Amino acid sequence: MKPAYEYGEEVRLIRNVRNDGTYPGMEVGELLIKRGSIGCVYDVGTYLQDQLIYRVHFLYQGRTVGCREEELIRATDEWIPNRFEFRDRVKTRVALSSEGQIIAEKGTVGEIQKVMREPGRMYYLVRFGDDIYQIPEQALAGEDDDDAS
Repeated sequence: MKPAYEYGEEVRLIRNVRNDGTYPGMEVGELLIKRGSIGCVYDVGTYLQDQLIYRVHFLYQGRTVGCREEELIRATDEWIPNRFEFRDRVKTRVALSSEGQIIAEKGTVGEIQKVMREPGRMYYLVRFGDDIYQIPEQALAGEDDDDAS
């Protein structure tokens, strides 16, 4: 296994990192580092002999955490910040349809299930009732925002 990132390289976290119980002084599940944060690779090790773990120091947060390779990109790579996070309540800015059927009227409240990224594109998996749909960020507003009702 050859590491993709070397000692001293700046990297960006693409997923929120929460305490899995190994970070002292914080509750399990508590947010350690927010996605989009930039840190510096401090060390590279292995976990269970088949996963590379990067020890990344996040200067502004004052924390060093272990990150898997799939959680990181180079700090210079394209990055689109996301407005919403998992479990945020949102509402639609416009009526949404799928295959000619309205799935959500303007102002319908839903819940973010997952933040999704592709190069140059940001979207969310949003639950409306029992169904989950892929919705672009520009079609959503915060639940308390006035511009979507």
